[in-house]
Amino acid sequence: MRYHNICFAVILLLAAFSFAAADEPVFKAGESLNLERCIEIALAQHPSIMSSRYTVRAKESQLGQAKAPYYPKVDTQASFNRYVVEKNTLDPYFPVGLHNESIGSASLSQTIYDFGKTPTDVKTKEFNVESSRFDLEDVTTTIISNLKTSYYGVLKAKRSQDVNLEIVEQYGQHLGQAKVLFEAGKKPKYDVTKAELDLSNARLDLITAENDLKVAWVRLYNAMGVSTADQFTINDTLSFEEYAITLENALDRAYQNRPDLRSLIAQKSSAEASVDRAKRDYFPTISGSARYNFQGSQYPLGQVWNAGVSMNMNIFEGMLTRNKVEESIARKRSVEAQIESKRLDIFLDVKQSYLNLLKAKETISNTEVQIKQATENLELANLRYSSGLADPLEVTDATVGYSKAKLANISALYDYKTAQANIERAMGNR
Repeated sequence: MRYHNICFAVILLLAAFSFAAADEPVFKAGESLNLERCIEIALAQHPSIMSSRYTVRAKESQLGQAKAPYYPKVDTQASFNRYVVEKNTLDPYFPVGLHNESIGSASLSQTIYDFGKTPTDVKTKEFNVESSRFDLEDVTTTIISNLKTSYYGVLKAKRSQDVNLEIVEQYGQHLGQAKVLFEAGKKPKYDVTKAELDLSNARLDLITAENDLKVAWVRLYNAMGVSTADQFTINDTLSFEEYAITLENALDRAYQNRPDLRSLIAQKSSAEASVDRAKRDYFPTISGSARYNFQGSQYPLGQVWNAGVSMNMNIFEGMLTRNKVEESIARKRSVEAQIESKRLDIFLDVKQSYLNLLKAKETISNTEVQIKQATENLELANLRYSSGLADPLEVTDATVGYSKAKLANISALYDYKTAQANIERAMGNR
Protein backbone atom coordinates (compact mmCIF):
# COMPACT_ATOMS: atom_id res chain seq x y z
CA MET A 1 0.00 0.00 0.00
CA ARG A 2 2.83 2.36 0.83
CA TYR A 3 4.46 1.63 -2.54
CA HIS A 4 1.22 2.45 -4.37
CA ASN A 5 0.87 5.72 -2.45
CA ILE A 6 4.39 6.75 -3.42
CA CYS A 7 3.71 5.96 -7.10
CA PHE A 8 0.47 7.91 -6.98
CA ALA A 9 2.26 10.94 -5.47
CA VAL A 10 4.94 10.81 -8.18
CA ILE A 11 2.26 10.73 -10.89
CA LEU A 12 0.54 13.75 -9.37
CA LEU A 13 3.82 15.67 -9.25
CA LEU A 14 4.60 14.86 -12.89
CA ALA A 15 1.11 15.94 -13.91
CA ALA A 16 1.50 19.20 -11.99
CA PHE A 17 4.84 19.90 -13.69
CA SER A 18 3.36 19.16 -17.12
CA PHE A 19 0.41 21.51 -16.53
CA ALA A 20 2.78 24.21 -15.29
CA ALA A 21 4.93 23.82 -18.39
CA ALA A 22 1.83 23.99 -20.61
CA ASP A 23 0.64 27.19 -18.90
CA GLU A 24 4.07 28.83 -18.97
CA PRO A 25 3.98 31.92 -21.24
CA VAL A 26 6.20 32.06 -24.31
CA PHE A 27 7.80 35.22 -22.95
CA LYS A 28 7.68 37.21 -19.75
CA ALA A 29 6.04 40.60 -19.47
CA GLY A 30 8.65 43.31 -19.96
CA GLU A 31 11.19 40.89 -21.42
CA SER A 32 13.56 42.23 -24.09
CA LEU A 33 13.51 40.08 -27.22
CA ASN A 34 15.85 40.14 -30.18
CA LEU A 35 14.90 39.16 -33.72
CA GLU A 36 16.18 35.60 -33.31
CA ARG A 37 14.04 35.06 -30.21
CA CYS A 38 10.94 36.37 -31.99
CA ILE A 39 11.62 33.96 -34.87
CA GLU A 40 12.03 31.11 -32.39
CA ILE A 41 8.62 31.87 -30.87
CA ALA A 42 6.98 32.01 -34.30
CA LEU A 43 8.52 28.69 -35.35
CA ALA A 44 7.26 27.05 -32.17
CA GLN A 45 3.62 28.11 -32.27
CA HIS A 46 2.54 30.03 -35.37
CA PRO A 47 -0.76 28.44 -36.52
CA SER A 48 0.18 28.43 -40.21
CA ILE A 49 3.40 26.55 -39.49
CA MET A 50 1.59 24.10 -37.21
CA SER A 51 -1.03 23.49 -39.91
CA SER A 52 1.66 22.72 -42.49
CA ARG A 53 3.38 20.35 -40.07
CA TYR A 54 0.17 18.39 -39.64
CA THR A 55 -0.25 18.30 -43.42
CA VAL A 56 3.19 16.67 -43.66
CA ARG A 57 2.12 14.10 -41.06
CA ALA A 58 -1.04 13.36 -43.04
CA LYS A 59 1.02 12.81 -46.22
CA GLU A 60 3.38 10.52 -44.31
CA SER A 61 0.37 8.52 -43.09
CA GLN A 62 -0.87 8.24 -46.68
CA LEU A 63 2.55 6.85 -47.60
CA GLY A 64 2.18 4.26 -44.85
CA GLN A 65 -1.23 3.32 -46.23
CA ALA A 66 0.24 2.85 -49.70
CA LYS A 67 2.78 0.39 -48.27
CA ALA A 68 0.06 -1.74 -46.63
CA PRO A 69 -0.22 -4.25 -49.56
CA TYR A 70 3.39 -5.28 -48.89
CA TYR A 71 2.20 -6.93 -45.67
CA PRO A 72 -0.28 -9.76 -45.15
CA LYS A 73 -3.80 -9.03 -44.00
CA VAL A 74 -5.13 -11.06 -41.07
CA ASP A 75 -8.85 -11.09 -40.15
CA THR A 76 -10.80 -12.90 -37.45
CA GLN A 77 -14.53 -13.46 -37.14
CA ALA A 78 -16.85 -14.91 -34.51
CA SER A 79 -20.64 -15.19 -34.55
CA PHE A 80 -23.53 -16.99 -32.88
CA ASN A 81 -26.91 -17.38 -34.58
CA ARG A 82 -30.15 -18.85 -33.24
CA TYR A 83 -32.67 -20.19 -35.76
CA VAL A 84 -36.35 -20.93 -35.05
CA VAL A 85 -38.37 -22.92 -37.63
CA GLU A 86 -41.95 -21.68 -37.43
CA LYS A 87 -43.39 -24.04 -40.01
CA ASN A 88 -42.25 -27.56 -40.75
CA THR A 89 -42.10 -28.20 -44.47
CA LEU A 90 -40.23 -31.51 -44.08
CA ASP A 91 -37.22 -29.82 -45.63
CA PRO A 92 -34.09 -31.56 -44.25
CA TYR A 93 -32.23 -28.24 -44.36
CA PHE A 94 -34.63 -26.76 -41.79
CA PRO A 95 -34.76 -29.01 -38.71
CA VAL A 96 -37.78 -28.72 -36.46
CA GLY A 97 -37.56 -26.48 -33.41
CA LEU A 98 -34.52 -24.49 -32.32
CA HIS A 99 -31.18 -24.59 -34.09
CA ASN A 100 -27.99 -22.85 -32.93
CA GLU A 101 -24.99 -22.11 -35.09
CA SER A 102 -21.56 -20.95 -33.85
CA ILE A 103 -18.84 -19.77 -36.20
CA GLY A 104 -15.24 -18.79 -35.53
CA SER A 105 -12.69 -18.16 -38.26
CA ALA A 106 -9.28 -16.67 -38.98
CA SER A 107 -8.16 -15.71 -42.46
CA LEU A 108 -4.95 -14.49 -44.05
CA SER A 109 -4.52 -12.84 -47.42
CA GLN A 110 -1.46 -11.52 -49.20
CA THR A 111 -0.96 -9.76 -52.51
CA ILE A 112 1.51 -11.86 -54.48
CA TYR A 113 2.01 -9.72 -57.57
CA ASP A 114 0.10 -6.72 -58.86
CA PHE A 115 2.28 -5.77 -61.85
CA GLY A 116 3.86 -2.76 -60.10
CA LYS A 117 0.69 -1.14 -58.78
CA THR A 118 1.85 -0.99 -55.18
CA PRO A 119 5.44 0.20 -55.91
CA THR A 120 4.24 2.99 -58.20
CA ASP A 121 1.59 3.98 -55.66
CA VAL A 122 4.27 4.14 -52.94
CA LYS A 123 6.51 6.17 -55.23
CA THR A 124 3.69 8.66 -55.85
CA LYS A 125 3.06 9.08 -52.14
CA GLU A 126 6.80 9.54 -51.45
CA PHE A 127 6.89 12.47 -53.83
CA ASN A 128 3.75 13.86 -52.17
CA VAL A 129 5.49 13.73 -48.80
CA GLU A 130 8.52 15.49 -50.28
CA SER A 131 6.29 18.17 -51.78
CA SER A 132 4.48 18.74 -48.46
CA ARG A 133 7.82 19.19 -46.69
CA PHE A 134 8.83 21.84 -49.19
CA ASP A 135 5.44 23.49 -48.68
CA LEU A 136 6.16 23.56 -44.95
CA GLU A 137 9.53 25.20 -45.62
CA ASP A 138 7.86 27.73 -47.94
CA VAL A 139 5.29 28.65 -45.27
CA THR A 140 8.07 28.92 -42.68
CA THR A 141 10.16 31.16 -44.94
CA THR A 142 7.20 33.44 -45.61
CA ILE A 143 6.30 33.66 -41.90
CA ILE A 144 9.88 34.58 -40.99
CA SER A 145 10.06 37.20 -43.75
CA ASN A 146 6.79 38.78 -42.59
CA LEU A 147 8.04 38.69 -39.00
CA LYS A 148 11.24 40.51 -39.95
CA THR A 149 9.21 43.18 -41.74
CA SER A 150 6.95 43.59 -38.71
CA TYR A 151 9.93 43.65 -36.33
CA TYR A 152 11.61 46.44 -38.28
CA GLY A 153 8.21 48.11 -38.63
CA VAL A 154 8.04 48.49 -34.84
CA LEU A 155 11.55 49.97 -34.78
CA LYS A 156 10.64 52.37 -37.58
CA ALA A 157 7.46 53.47 -35.79
CA LYS A 158 9.33 53.89 -32.49
CA ARG A 159 12.02 56.04 -34.06
CA SER A 160 9.42 58.06 -35.95
CA GLN A 161 7.59 58.68 -32.68
CA ASP A 162 10.85 59.86 -31.10
CA VAL A 163 11.42 62.29 -33.99
CA ASN A 164 7.90 63.68 -33.64
CA LEU A 165 8.42 64.04 -29.90
CA GLU A 166 11.64 65.93 -30.59
CA ILE A 167 9.80 68.23 -33.02
CA VAL A 168 7.15 68.95 -30.37
CA GLU A 169 9.95 69.94 -28.00
CA GLN A 170 11.53 72.11 -30.69
CA TYR A 171 8.28 73.95 -31.34
CA GLY A 172 7.71 74.26 -27.59
CA GLN A 173 11.09 75.96 -27.19
CA HIS A 174 10.36 78.20 -30.17
CA LEU A 175 7.01 79.19 -28.63
CA GLY A 176 8.80 80.12 -25.43
CA GLN A 177 11.23 82.30 -27.39
CA ALA A 178 8.39 83.96 -29.29
CA LYS A 179 6.57 84.81 -26.05
CA VAL A 180 9.71 86.31 -24.48
CA LEU A 181 10.43 88.43 -27.57
CA PHE A 182 6.78 89.50 -27.82
CA GLU A 183 6.68 90.56 -24.19
CA ALA A 184 9.93 92.51 -24.74
CA GLY A 185 8.31 94.28 -27.69
CA LYS A 186 10.77 92.85 -30.21
CA LYS A 187 8.32 90.56 -32.04
CA PRO A 188 4.67 90.92 -33.04
CA LYS A 189 1.78 88.84 -31.68
CA TYR A 190 1.77 86.97 -35.00
CA ASP A 191 4.98 85.15 -34.02
CA VAL A 192 3.36 83.77 -30.87
CA THR A 193 0.24 82.69 -32.74
CA LYS A 194 2.33 81.06 -35.49
CA ALA A 195 4.41 79.19 -32.92
CA GLU A 196 1.27 77.95 -31.14
CA LEU A 197 -0.14 76.71 -34.46
CA ASP A 198 3.10 74.90 -35.32
CA LEU A 199 3.11 73.28 -31.87
CA SER A 200 -0.50 72.11 -32.28
CA ASN A 201 0.29 70.58 -35.69
CA ALA A 202 3.35 68.83 -34.24
CA ARG A 203 1.24 67.37 -31.45
CA LEU A 204 -1.22 66.01 -34.01
CA ASP A 205 1.68 64.39 -35.87
CA LEU A 206 2.85 62.91 -32.58
CA ILE A 207 -0.60 61.40 -31.93
CA THR A 208 -0.50 59.80 -35.38
CA ALA A 209 3.02 58.47 -34.74
CA GLU A 210 1.95 56.99 -31.40
CA ASN A 211 -0.99 55.23 -33.06
CA ASP A 212 1.29 53.93 -35.83
CA LEU A 213 3.53 52.42 -33.16
CA LYS A 214 0.59 50.65 -31.53
CA VAL A 215 -0.51 49.24 -34.89
CA ALA A 216 3.07 48.11 -35.59
CA TRP A 217 3.11 46.21 -32.30
CA VAL A 218 -0.15 44.47 -33.19
CA ARG A 219 1.34 43.40 -36.53
CA LEU A 220 4.41 42.01 -34.79
CA TYR A 221 2.25 40.02 -32.38
CA ASN A 222 0.30 38.64 -35.33
CA ALA A 223 3.49 37.78 -37.25
CA MET A 224 4.77 35.87 -34.20
CA GLY A 225 1.51 33.96 -33.90
CA VAL A 226 0.81 35.09 -30.34
CA SER A 227 -2.26 36.72 -28.84
CA THR A 228 -1.55 38.00 -25.36
CA ALA A 229 -1.81 41.19 -23.38
CA ASP A 230 1.75 40.83 -22.08
CA GLN A 231 4.07 43.53 -23.38
CA PHE A 232 7.72 43.11 -24.25
CA THR A 233 10.48 45.19 -25.76
CA ILE A 234 12.69 44.47 -28.74
CA ASN A 235 16.29 45.28 -29.49
CA ASP A 236 16.85 48.17 -31.88
CA THR A 237 18.83 46.80 -34.81
CA LEU A 238 17.61 49.32 -37.38
CA SER A 239 21.08 50.23 -38.58
CA PHE A 240 22.83 49.98 -41.92
CA GLU A 241 24.90 46.84 -42.51
CA GLU A 242 25.63 46.28 -46.17
CA TYR A 243 24.23 43.06 -47.60
CA ALA A 244 26.65 42.14 -50.38
CA ILE A 245 25.20 39.97 -53.15
CA THR A 246 24.98 40.11 -56.94
CA LEU A 247 21.79 39.69 -58.93
CA GLU A 248 23.17 36.64 -60.76
CA ASN A 249 24.10 34.95 -57.50
CA ALA A 250 20.70 35.71 -56.00
CA LEU A 251 18.91 34.22 -59.01
CA ASP A 252 21.04 31.08 -58.95
CA ARG A 253 20.30 30.55 -55.26
CA ALA A 254 16.60 31.15 -55.81
CA TYR A 255 16.30 28.60 -58.63
CA GLN A 256 18.12 26.03 -56.50
CA ASN A 257 16.62 26.68 -53.06
CA ARG A 258 13.13 28.12 -53.42
CA PRO A 259 10.91 25.64 -51.54
CA ASP A 260 7.78 26.50 -53.56
CA LEU A 261 9.63 25.69 -56.80
CA ARG A 262 11.06 22.48 -55.34
CA SER A 263 7.57 21.55 -54.15
CA LEU A 264 6.27 21.87 -57.71
CA ILE A 265 9.16 19.77 -59.01
CA ALA A 266 8.26 17.06 -56.48
CA GLN A 267 4.62 17.35 -57.56
CA LYS A 268 5.72 16.84 -61.17
CA SER A 269 7.56 13.64 -60.18
CA SER A 270 4.45 12.53 -58.30
CA ALA A 271 2.29 13.23 -61.34
CA GLU A 272 4.65 11.22 -63.58
CA ALA A 273 4.45 8.33 -61.13
CA SER A 274 0.66 8.63 -61.00
CA VAL A 275 0.52 8.26 -64.81
CA ASP A 276 2.48 5.03 -64.48
CA ARG A 277 0.21 3.92 -61.62
CA ALA A 278 -2.94 4.57 -63.62
CA LYS A 279 -1.65 2.44 -66.51
CA ARG A 280 -1.05 -0.47 -64.13
CA ASP A 281 -4.80 -0.92 -63.75
CA TYR A 282 -4.76 -2.54 -67.21
CA PHE A 283 -2.99 -5.52 -65.58
CA PRO A 284 -4.38 -8.11 -63.15
CA THR A 285 -3.68 -8.59 -59.46
CA ILE A 286 -2.62 -11.99 -58.14
CA SER A 287 -3.22 -12.72 -54.46
CA GLY A 288 -3.23 -15.68 -52.11
CA SER A 289 -5.55 -16.43 -49.21
CA ALA A 290 -6.03 -18.98 -46.44
CA ARG A 291 -8.86 -19.53 -43.93
CA TYR A 292 -9.41 -21.75 -40.90
CA ASN A 293 -13.01 -22.20 -39.70
CA PHE A 294 -14.64 -23.53 -36.53
CA GLN A 295 -18.33 -24.10 -37.27
CA GLY A 296 -21.26 -26.17 -36.04
CA SER A 297 -24.46 -26.35 -33.98
CA GLN A 298 -22.89 -28.11 -31.02
CA TYR A 299 -19.54 -28.35 -29.30
CA PRO A 300 -16.91 -29.37 -30.14
CA LEU A 301 -17.29 -27.43 -33.40
CA GLY A 302 -16.26 -28.84 -36.71
CA GLN A 303 -12.98 -27.63 -38.16
CA VAL A 304 -12.12 -26.91 -41.78
CA TRP A 305 -9.49 -24.93 -43.61
CA ASN A 306 -8.88 -23.82 -47.17
CA ALA A 307 -6.16 -22.05 -49.14
CA GLY A 308 -5.97 -20.76 -52.66
CA VAL A 309 -4.64 -18.31 -55.21
CA SER A 310 -6.81 -15.88 -57.16
CA MET A 311 -6.37 -13.45 -60.00
CA ASN A 312 -8.53 -10.38 -60.43
CA MET A 313 -8.63 -8.40 -63.67
CA ASN A 314 -11.15 -5.89 -64.97
CA ILE A 315 -12.17 -6.67 -68.52
CA PHE A 316 -14.39 -3.63 -69.01
CA GLU A 317 -15.22 -0.88 -66.52
CA GLY A 318 -16.69 1.89 -68.62
CA MET A 319 -13.34 3.39 -69.76
CA LEU A 320 -12.44 4.09 -66.12
CA THR A 321 -8.74 3.22 -66.42
CA ARG A 322 -8.35 5.17 -69.64
CA ASN A 323 -9.83 8.28 -68.08
CA LYS A 324 -7.61 7.88 -65.02
CA VAL A 325 -4.57 7.81 -67.29
CA GLU A 326 -5.72 10.91 -69.16
CA GLU A 327 -6.41 12.70 -65.88
CA SER A 328 -2.89 11.92 -64.62
CA ILE A 329 -1.30 13.12 -67.87
CA ALA A 330 -3.27 16.37 -67.72
CA ARG A 331 -2.23 16.92 -64.09
CA LYS A 332 1.42 16.35 -65.00
CA ARG A 333 1.24 18.91 -67.81
CA SER A 334 -0.52 21.37 -65.52
CA VAL A 335 2.30 21.08 -62.96
CA GLU A 336 4.89 21.58 -65.70
CA ALA A 337 3.17 24.83 -66.66
CA GLN A 338 3.07 25.88 -63.00
CA ILE A 339 6.83 25.30 -62.77
CA GLU A 340 7.50 27.64 -65.69
CA SER A 341 5.16 30.24 -64.20
CA LYS A 342 6.90 29.95 -60.83
CA ARG A 343 10.31 30.48 -62.43
CA LEU A 344 9.02 33.72 -63.96
CA ASP A 345 7.65 34.81 -60.58
CA ILE A 346 11.00 34.02 -58.94
CA PHE A 347 12.88 36.14 -61.48
CA LEU A 348 10.53 39.08 -60.87
CA ASP A 349 10.63 38.63 -57.09
CA VAL A 350 14.42 38.48 -56.88
CA LYS A 351 15.09 41.33 -59.29
CA GLN A 352 12.52 43.62 -57.68
CA SER A 353 13.92 42.94 -54.20
CA TYR A 354 17.48 43.48 -55.45
CA LEU A 355 16.59 46.83 -57.05
CA ASN A 356 14.80 47.92 -53.87
CA LEU A 357 17.93 47.00 -51.91
CA LEU A 358 20.10 49.21 -54.13
CA LYS A 359 17.61 52.07 -53.97
CA ALA A 360 17.43 51.94 -50.18
CA LYS A 361 21.22 51.91 -49.90
CA GLU A 362 21.56 55.06 -52.01
CA THR A 363 18.70 56.72 -50.12
CA ILE A 364 20.39 56.07 -46.77
CA SER A 365 23.58 57.84 -47.92
CA ASN A 366 21.58 60.78 -49.24
CA THR A 367 19.44 61.19 -46.11
CA GLU A 368 22.49 61.13 -43.86
CA VAL A 369 23.79 64.18 -45.73
CA GLN A 370 20.35 65.78 -45.53
CA ILE A 371 20.22 65.28 -41.75
CA LYS A 372 23.57 67.00 -41.34
CA GLN A 373 22.50 69.93 -43.52
CA ALA A 374 19.04 70.20 -41.93
CA THR A 375 20.55 70.17 -38.41
CA GLU A 376 22.89 73.03 -39.28
CA ASN A 377 20.07 74.95 -40.96
CA LEU A 378 17.79 74.53 -37.91
CA GLU A 379 20.51 75.72 -35.53
CA LEU A 380 21.13 78.80 -37.69
CA ALA A 381 17.41 79.55 -37.98
CA ASN A 382 16.93 79.37 -34.20
CA LEU A 383 20.00 81.53 -33.66
CA ARG A 384 18.87 84.12 -36.21
CA TYR A 385 15.37 84.21 -34.71
CA SER A 386 16.63 84.67 -31.18
CA SER A 387 18.82 87.52 -32.51
CA GLY A 388 15.83 89.13 -34.21
CA LEU A 389 17.19 88.52 -37.72
CA ALA A 390 14.66 85.90 -38.88
CA ASP A 391 10.89 85.55 -39.05
CA PRO A 392 8.92 82.54 -37.70
CA LEU A 393 8.44 81.09 -41.20
CA GLU A 394 12.18 80.54 -41.46
CA VAL A 395 12.20 78.59 -38.20
CA THR A 396 9.16 76.57 -39.28
CA ASP A 397 10.74 75.69 -42.63
CA ALA A 398 13.99 74.68 -40.95
CA THR A 399 12.16 72.52 -38.41
CA VAL A 400 10.05 70.85 -41.10
CA GLY A 401 13.17 70.19 -43.17
CA TYR A 402 14.92 68.67 -40.17
CA SER A 403 11.91 66.46 -39.41
CA LYS A 404 11.60 65.27 -43.02
CA ALA A 405 15.30 64.44 -43.23
CA LYS A 406 15.26 62.33 -40.07
CA LEU A 407 12.02 60.56 -41.00
CA ALA A 408 13.35 59.92 -44.52
CA ASN A 409 16.48 58.36 -43.05
CA ILE A 410 14.39 56.10 -40.80
CA SER A 411 12.25 55.04 -43.76
CA ALA A 412 15.36 54.33 -45.84
CA LEU A 413 16.83 52.13 -43.10
CA TYR A 414 13.51 50.30 -42.80
CA ASP A 415 13.31 49.88 -46.59
CA TYR A 416 16.84 48.45 -46.67
CA LYS A 417 16.10 45.93 -43.92
CA THR A 418 12.82 44.85 -45.50
CA ALA A 419 14.44 44.63 -48.94
CA GLN A 420 17.11 42.40 -47.42
CA ALA A 421 14.43 40.22 -45.80
CA ASN A 422 12.55 40.06 -49.10
CA ILE A 423 15.58 39.05 -51.16
CA GLU A 424 16.44 36.36 -48.60
CA ARG A 425 12.89 35.05 -48.85
CA ALA A 426 13.06 35.28 -52.64
CA MET A 427 16.21 33.12 -52.54
CA GLY A 428 14.51 30.58 -50.28
CA ASN A 429 16.52 31.49 -47.18
CA ARG A 430 15.02 31.93 -43.72
